[in-house]
Amino acid sequence: MRTLALVTASGAALLTAGTPAPATLAVAAAGPGAALAAPAPAPRPALSAPRLAPVARVHRAPVRAHRSAPSPSRGRRGPVGAAELLAKVSACTQVSHGEYRTDEGTSATVPVCGTPGAVFWKADMDIDCDGQVTAACNTGTDPSFHADTAFHTSDGKPLNAERLPYVVVPGRSGVWDYAAAGIRGGGVVAVIHGDRVEYAVVGDVGPERIVGAASYATAKSLGIDPDPRSGGAGSGVTYILFPGSEVSPIEDHGAAVAAGRALAERFVRE
Repeated sequence: MRTLALVTASGAALLTAGTPAPATLAVAAAGPGAALAAPAPAPRPALSAPRLAPVARVHRAPVRAHRSAPSPSRGRRGPVGAAELLAKVSACTQVSHGEYRTDEGTSATVPVCGTPGAVFWKADMDIDCDGQVTAACNTGTDPSFHADTAFHTSDGKPLNAERLPYVVVPGRSGVWDYAAAGIRGGGVVAVIHGDRVEYAVVGDVGPERIVGAASYATAKSLGIDPDPRSGGAGSGVTYILFPGSEVSPIEDHGAAVAAGRALAERFVRE
């Protein structure tokens, strides 16, 4: 049997590219009409495994919950309470040059105290009904009624004691001068009785030697009998005034509450 090397055009190209030699076909010598045997499949070139670049191992630390440091006010639910405010004014550094009476005929036992961010006193609460004439505040309900207040509304009228929580500060004297201390009309005051806090404004000025009075509305909001004849509280009321503060217009009680809560928050955190 003869062997003939058959090279196809594609085989020539493979030879040129350096691939393995073409396969040989066996031709039977049985005669001229004998069919050629089917060519054996060409062997597939062996492929070397691709070289992979080394990958750096990534270190993964265990997953941990992120906890940021708590801010001073984080965790608070609602506004500053009475207990927190009272804790800040538990000790008195006296700033007045003497002490005040709570009523005519009583001894002077109440100092004005100072602490960073506030001045304060602890006294009684007399009911001040002065200002605009209303159903609750007039000459018939209050024998001492006076139809004016030291500070007025934005349209020039006296304050409304029945509706607006306000506080009376003692008149300026050698004992203490509220203006020199940074207190002005419309200044914010936190008034505390028991576990209640009401934010009021400085609305009236009283006698030079007496301290401890607030409007009908202030007493009512604190659960104190607001009747100008028989109401009020004999003791246990704390007044915390924030120097430099001012609500404008003075009759905007919502603004006083918002400002008071912000000032109280800052005060207890100092």
